[in-house]
Amino acid sequence: MRKLTIHELNRLTVEDFKNTEKFPLCVVLDNVRSLHNVGAAFRTCDAFAVSKLWLGGITGRPPHREITKTALGSTESVPWEHAPDVPALVAQLRAQGWQVVAVEQTTGSVALPAFQPAPDRPLALVFGNEVFGVDDAVLQHCDAAVEIPQFGTKHSLNVSVTVGVLVWDVLTKWGVTTLPG
Repeated sequence: MRKLTIHELNRLTVEDFKNTEKFPLCVVLDNVRSLHNVGAAFRTCDAFAVSKLWLGGITGRPPHREITKTALGSTESVPWEHAPDVPALVAQLRAQGWQVVAVEQTTGSVALPAFQPAPDRPLALVFGNEVFGVDDAVLQHCDAAVEIPQFGTKHSLNVSVTVGVLVWDVLTKWGVTTLPG
């Protein structure tokens, strides 16, 4: 066994990636304060060909040194937009036909293994602030809430870890093995 070289990985160029069809999946960051978490979300969205990353409320935006450091260039490849009003954004996504799912521990949340994304709708995953979670006003516009079962003493995972877990889980449930198209 040996590590593959950069050339053997056969990755797309940024331009080719921008022109490639993406999965019908977007990530919404609701007032995420850590710029490192924002950068990691960019990197995850690039890795899994997410259609768009929404940076909501106070969430930091490129260009910023701390985002760029963690994103490793993915701020140039991932389509993103800032949405100052996250409840309005989520309501708009729902009105456009997106299934909107908060990643949050709520009275009605579904454990991730039991969650099945709607097969015929694009999916928006909403991730909340590191301390306060998904804002209550945002939850009111969500179709569902999903939580990751945990077995230790802590009650949450880091936002960047959670984005990776959820996006991978959704693509797995969709049966994805290659880029769309």
